[in-house]
Amino acid sequence: MQMPQDGEDFASQPWYHGPLSRQKAEALLQRDGDFLVRTSGSRGGQPVISCRWRGSALHFEVLRVALRPRPGRPTALFQLEDERFPSLPALIRSYVTGQRPLTQATGAVASRPVMRQGPIPRSFSENTLLESPSRMELLRARKWSDSQPAGLEHVGRSREGHSEPGASTVPTFALSSMGSDPVLLKTLAPLGSTGDSLRASDGQLHAKAPTKPPRTPSLVLPDASGQSSMYCELVLRVSTAQGTPPGHRCPELEAPWWETQEEEEEEEEKRCFVRPQAEVSFCRPDKPSGLLGPQNRPLEPKVLRALRGLFLEHHPGSTALHLLLADCQATGLLGVTKAKRDAMGVASGLELLTLPHGHRLRSELLERHEVLVLAGALAVLGCTGPLEERTAALRGLVELALALRPGAAGDLPGLAAVMGALLMPQVSRLERTWRQLRRSHTEAALAFEQELKPLMRALDEGAGPCDPGEVALPHVAPVVRLLEGEELPGREPLDKSCEQLLCTLQGARQIAQDAPKFRKAAAQRLQGFKPNPELQEALTTDFMRRLLWGSRGEGAPRANRLEKFQHVLSVLSQRLEPDC
Repeated sequence: MQMPQDGEDFASQPWYHGPLSRQKAEALLQRDGDFLVRTSGSRGGQPVISCRWRGSALHFEVLRVALRPRPGRPTALFQLEDERFPSLPALIRSYVTGQRPLTQATGAVASRPVMRQGPIPRSFSENTLLESPSRMELLRARKWSDSQPAGLEHVGRSREGHSEPGASTVPTFALSSMGSDPVLLKTLAPLGSTGDSLRASDGQLHAKAPTKPPRTPSLVLPDASGQSSMYCELVLRVSTAQGTPPGHRCPELEAPWWETQEEEEEEEEKRCFVRPQAEVSFCRPDKPSGLLGPQNRPLEPKVLRALRGLFLEHHPGSTALHLLLADCQATGLLGVTKAKRDAMGVASGLELLTLPHGHRLRSELLERHEVLVLAGALAVLGCTGPLEERTAALRGLVELALALRPGAAGDLPGLAAVMGALLMPQVSRLERTWRQLRRSHTEAALAFEQELKPLMRALDEGAGPCDPGEVALPHVAPVVRLLEGEELPGREPLDKSCEQLLCTLQGARQIAQDAPKFRKAAAQRLQGFKPNPELQEALTTDFMRRLLWGSRGEGAPRANRLEKFQHVLSVLSQRLEPDC
């Protein structure tokens, strides 16, 4: 089977199933080594490799790196971990023919493609089409046509009439055939409009150029009164007048809560200060968890396995944006309603945490930082398998820290939490694991030692980057600890360092002053972002607190909870490498 060279031309591949949910993909994977490629609706159309390995279904998001168009080179590159490929078929061919693990952390090997049965599913309901014979005929008329005059005779025929029995099964060796080999299988391109299927070579079919398209929309939404359908169907319509007929209006998509634009600066100029009546919390209200039951025990193995697969499915850059969104909500930087602004007397949580009535917010941010650090350390210390598994988890945290640093996602609270996990004594004492990281992933180890550690030291000392252009969410842990009367880790007591005290207070003053700029920078980074609901829930403070201590233990005093979990991590670390 020939592999196309164009990075976007993978829809004709038999292992590509188009838009497919995770549950349906897992149902198609029967044996270890079975794999398919699908489009993830929750990830904005990103390709995802679904593979069954050791009895579990794993999902790996393929990162697409867009390139500036230039002659002789691809428009995008595709990668899973380190190596990049000019096309998705080239990536699949390399991993399948070489029997290479998709990721070092899982060791999953994709060997048998699950072939697509029939055409790629469309984005609207087939049940709605079947109810209308005229619409079914319209769909059949648009089924397929090619760019040759002889192909016009097929317009209006059903594709099923041209399929042969057994055409959907292809031997595995077809993936490894070279480009000069004869084509063993031809799969039809995905369904599209008739206009999309015409090519530039069809110029001889027309005596003159086509007329200009009308200014009015050519796609309208039918009246679905009396019908309850999940999908809205797009029906082709040729406009006969300059205007939209009454009763046909295209609904406007509601923007996510973090993209809503409000005239906050104008309101701030006109409003007067109102003394706060009560302290404000930015924790999400209690909602049923999609990952945890109403009652759960600490560190349930089933939930930990699900979370591990969830994080492996997402690239570090995607996880960094999920964490940035969660941190912006917990800090009160984005999505602050007018009622909350009136209640706290300021427009942003970055201003509130510097005020006396911001005690509750400061306590929540301290606890969020601590649970993130513990969860990150657990990701490494919970790997009880071979040494390579722990090394891969360590490398994943380093890559996440790189994706969170200034100039990237710019989430400094998230960066501080990940670095806190990597620098914990229980993790830093694992000499064999760190030695293996330097041996197998030298680039990540060097980035940790030469870039991340000095950066974190500078941020703690108030000398790191804090420009809103580079940073979306500033490093607030030092000022929060200071205002709550806690000593900063690794420093002298505050009463012995007046210079340190003044530097921290000046940094807090600047953060509050630049709050509108940080809000704009965060909104720009999250523009168009479509988070995964499960991963977004997994990064909330409430979820992690319940995961670590259970539904009964989360209500215990904070100091007791932290002390007990530190002991648990010490025991895990000692079991992994007792000779260190």
